Amino acid sequence: MSRQNRNLGRLVRSPIMATEDKAMAPMEARLTDSLPAGPGWAYEPKWDGFRCLAYREGAEVALISKSGKPLARYFPEVAAMLAALDQQRFLLDGELVIATDDGLSFAALQMRLHPAESRVRKLAGETPAMFMLFDCLALGKQDLAASPFAERRAALEAFHAEAGSDRLLLSPLTQNATEAEGWLARGGNALDGVVAKRLDLPYRRGERAMAKVKQHRSADCVVGGFRYAGVSKKAVGSLLLGLYDEAGKLDHVGFTSSFDAEEKQALKAKLEPLIEPPGFTGDAPGGQSRWSTERSTAWQPLRPELVVEIRYDQVTGCRFRHGTTFLRWRPDKTPVQCRMDQLARELKPAELEELLGVSG
Repeated sequence: MSRQNRNLGRLVRSPIMATEDKAMAPMEARLTDSLPAGPGWAYEPKWDGFRCLAYREGAEVALISKSGKPLARYFPEVAAMLAALDQQRFLLDGELVIATDDGLSFAALQMRLHPAESRVRKLAGETPAMFMLFDCLALGKQDLAASPFAERRAALEAFHAEAGSDRLLLSPLTQNATEAEGWLARGGNALDGVVAKRLDLPYRRGERAMAKVKQHRSADCVVGGFRYAGVSKKAVGSLLLGLYDEAGKLDHVGFTSSFDAEEKQALKAKLEPLIEPPGFTGDAPGGQSRWSTERSTAWQPLRPELVVEIRYDQVTGCRFRHGTTFLRWRPDKTPVQCRMDQLARELKPAELEELLGVSG
């Protein structure tokens, strides 16, 4: 057993963690269409990073992902920062984020998940991660998970007042719903949304006890290709989406598959007459990787004639991070109007500081 796994085992058995099956599960939020309002609610930005529980008991420090996996190996600079604090015992909930000159970078976080320790340490030196704090389950001799959020937040603010730095940040909080709506409206691609918490809420591990409204934006995309739903090719499985770059090349940026069975069969007749290579003239789908299969790399190129409007949440590296939602066909739009510059950009660090009152 590795030293990291032994540490994780001790973490599960630690008295400041739960002893039930939800030992390391953080409290989560249920998705809602709008923010709840009224007395007793507090609002925080939903950061676009890696959720992380940070634990310290004496000399031992552990960083745990939302799924219960150890993260300290991939973020050694954060573990070292927490190990150097005067406070010897804590359990903190927060988000690992990395700031570049262009804004918060989810791609930079993903690059850390590398098997080579030398590569991880090189990246840690070049783009050190920050830990954004938003909850406190234990501090010193106090176990706070059962306490209302208002008390946990007060303890977290006191902790941050003593230990905070340019890499150990306190997430903003407001009790003004209008201000929180403003974060949503102006948060660019740096925020994943806004989370609402009851001030009297205890920390309920593994439960969706909070509410969240996520950033959702729309874009007009060219349908540059499609994949069949199966080997029988009786229906379309997904549309492959493209946007034109500054050089006029059509780059593959993602897909949408939010159609019912009847619609997928109808799409077959709509799309097959348009099959014609190359489809995408820039970055194309279906590149080989260790996860790719024959089916996942097979796709049909189309003449760039159809335009769709889709809803998306986040963009990483000029691609939609997740599958998108089909909204409507756009026969009124010409394909050449579908350009990369319509995608929401990430706020630069100075803009984030102005909006939220934090540096990053």
